Amino acid sequence: MRAPNRNKEKLMTRILGGARLMLCAGLVLGGAGQTAQAVDHSFSSGFKFQERDGEALYHGICQGCHMPQGQGAAGAGAYPALAGNPRLASKIYPAFMVINGKKAMPSFAGALDDDQVAAVANYVRSHFGNQYTDQVTPAEVKALRPKAPPAASE
Repeated sequence: MRAPNRNKEKLMTRILGGARLMLCAGLVLGGAGQTAQAVDHSFSSGFKFQERDGEALYHGICQGCHMPQGQGAAGAGAYPALAGNPRLASKIYPAFMVINGKKAMPSFAGALDDDQVAAVANYVRSHFGNQYTDQVTPAEVKALRPKAPPAASE
């Protein structure tokens, strides 16, 4: 009486295997006659971020370490909370940190222009329970950037 059960199991295994194979083939070949439409879901182009507003920049860059609500995190590194952070009282502080980085935070000086740095710094200072209304300007951000070393004379 066991033999019929084994035969059923083998038959079901073959049927399921064949169904999987047909499903995979259908997925691979099903769109072969269709024209693919390019949809660009990229956030950056090379090492330069394309987003312009502070919220989009925060969610695309900063929240990976500082978390979606700015609560910070600890693990492979220490990522301070931005929510209720008293250091943000200085409008220069977050812009300086974005440009120069510190410890586990890399510098974004080469990836963000002055307008983008100002936008994300102002976003952090006015969200997550922070209510600082004075805003850092792109001109102030530019002044924070490291100066290029003098050219070597020949």
